[in-house]
Amino acid sequence: VQQLQATDGAFAAILADGSVVTWRSPVFGGDSSGVQSQLKGVRQIQATTCAFAAILADGSVVTWGNPSSGGDSSQVHDQLRNVQHVQATNSAFAAIRADGSVVTWGDQLSGGKSSAVQDQLKSVQQVQAMD
Repeated sequence: VQQLQATDGAFAAILADGSVVTWRSPVFGGDSSGVQSQLKGVRQIQATTCAFAAILADGSVVTWGNPSSGGDSSQVHDQLRNVQHVQATNSAFAAIRADGSVVTWGDQLSGGKSSAVQDQLKSVQQVQAMD
C-alpha cells in the first residue's frame, strides 16, 4: 500500500501498481465500482467526509462517493487536467493545476464554489483547509 485515506466511514488505498481498493460504507465512498476502471496510475487520494478524489498519473481527477460532498465532479470535469495537488474540506475539494489555477467542486458552503475569487486564484502554490 502506497497511501491510505479515509472518509468518515470508508477507506481507500493506493496499491503498489497504482490501482485503488476501497471498503466499508458505500454512503461514505466505500464503493468505487462505478469508477474502478478509471482508477489506474493513481498518484494521490484526498477525502472529504463522504467522498474521495484521486489524481491520476496523467493529471486528471476521478471522484466518487456522496455527490454533495464532492463525489460528483462532472460540472468541472473538463477543468480537471494537469492537476498537481488536491485539498479537501469536510464537503468540498480544491485542485491546484500545473499553471497555478484552482478548480473547486462540492458543497458551496464548504468551499466548493470559488467563482467570486477565481480571478485572484492565479499562480497558487498551496491550498490549505481545516474542518
